[in-house]
Amino acid sequence: MTLQGKVALVAGATRGAGRGIAVELGAAGATVYVTGRTTRTHQSEYARPETIEETAELVTAAGGKGIAIEVDHLIAEDVQELIEDIRKDQGRLDILVNDIWGGEKLFEWNKPVWEHNLQNGLRLLSLGINTHLITAHHALPLLIERPGGLHIEVTDGTAAYNSDHYRLSPFYDLVKVAATRMAWAHAKDLAPHGATSVALTPGWLRSEMMLEAFGVTEENWIDATKRIPHFVISETPRFVGRAVVALAADPDLARWNGQSLSSGGLAQVYGFTDLDGSRPDAWRYLPEVQEAGKPADATGYR
Repeated sequence: MTLQGKVALVAGATRGAGRGIAVELGAAGATVYVTGRTTRTHQSEYARPETIEETAELVTAAGGKGIAIEVDHLIAEDVQELIEDIRKDQGRLDILVNDIWGGEKLFEWNKPVWEHNLQNGLRLLSLGINTHLITAHHALPLLIERPGGLHIEVTDGTAAYNSDHYRLSPFYDLVKVAATRMAWAHAKDLAPHGATSVALTPGWLRSEMMLEAFGVTEENWIDATKRIPHFVISETPRFVGRAVVALAADPDLARWNGQSLSSGGLAQVYGFTDLDGSRPDAWRYLPEVQEAGKPADATGYR
């Protein structure tokens, strides 16, 4: 698949799914703007080592052109300036990936709203909802100037899964369901302009933070299944990146407009694989194996 000549913005590309998406877009030949709050000279409150410059370099090394720009997507003026720069330098925007998050250290599992830290919860909503709306407000007018544009809201969980699963925190639950609804709402507004909007979720993601929390690396991640057996269904961030590329290269992209999609589900349609050649389908595995109380076994699910 080739995306030569295409211009993408991956908002929230410092690490995790955003980085994986950016790199795969680069591998397909796209010019990719990568934004975030952590650079080689400034860290966000995450205080982690990954930077947007590293992501941009990975994009370029993969075969595309990576452009790193520090942006706090809660500051509307900064987002507006970013889009003006893209317009001036590229004259187009073909793909917008709203992957902004930043809430990993803010939610508290298994606490009702009256026990959860309120300020942290409200901050989480701002980071996961306001940022996406601000970015869409400024970026989508450029995206719709050419037919065929693609807008993606990255979330956690499919609409079907989240509809009957409480995500163990009222704030986390709300923000992830909201992203799916935003994609659906934008789809209504984008369709008359020949553009497509979808919600997209990875499965159990082997992000930098997840690997670190489990005390493993990408090279020996399988060792974590000794303590967390169902981690066997996990996937790399590049898998969801390949889902984005498959969507962006699909001449019949509009068939997905407004839908809630997953990396594993799209792999069955488009035939792409994760880096190890498998097709992990976490959102089918979780209810059918883990939640059903069956032993961890990814046979038939990857």
